[in-house]
Formats: sequence, C-alpha cells, structure tokens
Amino acid sequence: MKDFDSSRVHSSWLPILEPHRELIVDILTRISMEDFTPSSHQIFRAFEVPLDSIKCVIVGQDPYPSRGHAHGLSFSTDAAISPLPKSLLNIFKELKSDVGKSIPESGDLSSWLHQGVMLLNRVLTTRVGQANSHSKLGWQQVTDSVARELGKRDVIAILWGKHAQELSHHFKFSIESAHPSPLSSYRGFFGSKPFSKVNEFLISQGKDPIDW
Repeated sequence: MKDFDSSRVHSSWLPILEPHRELIVDILTRISMEDFTPSSHQIFRAFEVPLDSIKCVIVGQDPYPSRGHAHGLSFSTDAAISPLPKSLLNIFKELKSDVGKSIPESGDLSSWLHQGVMLLNRVLTTRVGQANSHSKLGWQQVTDSVARELGKRDVIAILWGKHAQELSHHFKFSIESAHPSPLSSYRGFFGSKPFSKVNEFLISQGKDPIDW
C-alpha cells in the first residue's frame, strides 16, 4: 500500500485494507490541513500485530479528542497522560472488580495488544478538541471490513456502547454492555465482567487467557 504511512501495519492486514486504499487516501488528504489526533504515524497502530494473533477485539467509538491522549489504540493513552480519561478509569475500576487487578497508573494498553487484544476504534481519527468530528468521512467502511474478517476467525468481541454494537452482527461471540463513559457506565457497564468472560471463552477454545 502506498500513499499513506503503513510502517505500523503488519503485512497480514494489507489484503483487508487494500480494497479501501482510495477511501483511506481520500480521508487522509481531507484531514491533512486539520489539527487531528492521533498523529499520522499512529492512525493504524492497532494493525501492527499479525492478524492471526488476534484473539479478542475491544471496539471504541473514536480517539480521545484531547491533544496527546490518543495514540492509535482504542481507550488507551500515552503513558505520560495524567489524570487518566474518565472512560479508561472506569474500565480499570471494572477490571479491579472483575479480576482483582490493581488500577494501573499508566493508561497505555499496549501490553494487551501484544497478547492478542486488538484495540480498534470505529473511526480512526478526530479533530483535536472535537469528539466524533470525523464520523462522516467513511472510516466505518474500513472498520466494518476489519470486524467482518475478525468474526470469520471466531475472534471474541467486547462491544461497549451503541457505536461498537453496530458491529455485533459480524461476531459469533461477543460481550456487550453500556459504554464505560461516566454518562452511561452505570447503565450496565459496571458488573458486566468482560475481562473474566473473555478469558473463560479463550480457555474453552484451548487458547491462553489474557493477562489483563
């Protein structure tokens, strides 16, 4: 793939992304004059590991709009960010409640990615300071194709909120609840135990569980 920085894209993803090359180039061209996030070299960071290594996908809406927070992985932040985004803090609270893990000081979830947890946003970019501002550029066509491929491979999906749940039909196995945002987390996110449920599923499939 030419025309965009694919240095973080593992070659196994290119057959899924290639049919969208013209759309991707068009989107990147349209936002090139904007102040957007994450940085251009991090937009496709969720694709840096081999496709066949993915065991679970966590789908987010779009990147954190605050400058410097997003780094290409849904819900994850750069390790230097403090305080943590409220949605991520709620995720960590549920993680502690679910599997007993202490709340991390760092919001960098890269270790999850390298254990086979894809952290995928429905929309891969946004304007700095404006959440959901790139929702009509066409990124969903790309992430639909990604979800379809993952579903074919029996990857288990964690779908938090309505935007993520738009992809539920692609997956045979999914865990769905309210979004971890403070606006919705008390409508069923807390107590949903997604982390232990994923590991129970993986073990039942003869796969190694995730060290969340």
